[in-house]
Amino acid sequence: MRSLMVYILLIFGTVVSAQEKDKNLPEGNDAFAEKKYVDAEADYRISQSKSPKYAVASYNLGNSIYRQNVISEAKYPYLKAIESAKTRPQKHKAFHNLGNVFMKEKKYTEAVEAYKNALRNDPSDEETRYNFALAKKMLKDNPPPKDDKKKDDKKKDDKKDKKDDKKDDKKDGDKDKKDDKKDGDKDKKDDKKDGDKDKNDKGKNDQKPGQPKPQPGDIPKERLQNLMDAVNNEEKKVQDKVNAQKVKGRPVKTEKDW
Repeated sequence: MRSLMVYILLIFGTVVSAQEKDKNLPEGNDAFAEKKYVDAEADYRISQSKSPKYAVASYNLGNSIYRQNVISEAKYPYLKAIESAKTRPQKHKAFHNLGNVFMKEKKYTEAVEAYKNALRNDPSDEETRYNFALAKKMLKDNPPPKDDKKKDDKKKDDKKDKKDDKKDDKKDGDKDKKDDKKDGDKDKKDDKKDGDKDKNDKGKNDQKPGQPKPQPGDIPKERLQNLMDAVNNEEKKVQDKVNAQKVKGRPVKTEKDW
C-alpha cells in the first residue's frame, strides 16, 4: 500500500522548459535543478514580470516557492498559471500542485476541488487520483462546520445581547436611585454644616465685657510658649554638637596595618 504522504509529492518532474527566448527562465531552471530555490525564484519572478501571460514562469515560480516550504504563498503563482495555461497538461499540473498546497493547509474542501479539476484535464494520472481519494477521506473525517451550528451560535449571541441590555437598564435604574438618595443626604449634611458654622461665628463675635481686644500681630500665650520651648531645644542641640566635636578632636590610638 502506498504511503499516505504521497499527496505531498509534486508533479515537478523537471521544471517546464522555456518555449520562447527568455534568459531568466532557463537560468531559473538551472538553479532549480541545483536546488538553489531562492535563486530560481528570483529568475522566475523576472521572467513572469516580462511575460505575465506566460504560464510556464508562474508554474515554475510556484514550485520554487513550495520547495522553500512557504506553502501558502505558492498557491498564488499556481492560480496565475491556471489562469494563463493554454494546454490541458499545464492545467493538470498546476491544479495538482494547488491541491497539494490545500492539503498542507488542511483545507480539504478546496483540495478535493483542485484534484478534481486536475483529473478533468488528465484522468489517467494515478497519483492525482490517489490524492483525490485521500482528500475526500480527510474531508469526511474532518467535516467543516455546518451552517446550522453557526445559526444556533448567532441566536445564542443575540439572546445574550438582549439579556445584557436588560441587565444594563436595571443597573442604570438602580444607579439613578442611589444618586438621588446620595444627593438628598448631601443636602441635609450641608444644611447641618451651615448651622454649625453660624453657631461658631456667633460664639466668636460674643466677647466678654472688660476683656482686651486682640490686636493684629499679637501671638497667643500658648503658642508663644511653644515657640520658646522649640528655641530652647534647638540651643540644646547646638551645645551638644559642640561638645561632641571637642571629644572628637582628641587623638585616638588605632590598630597598625600589617
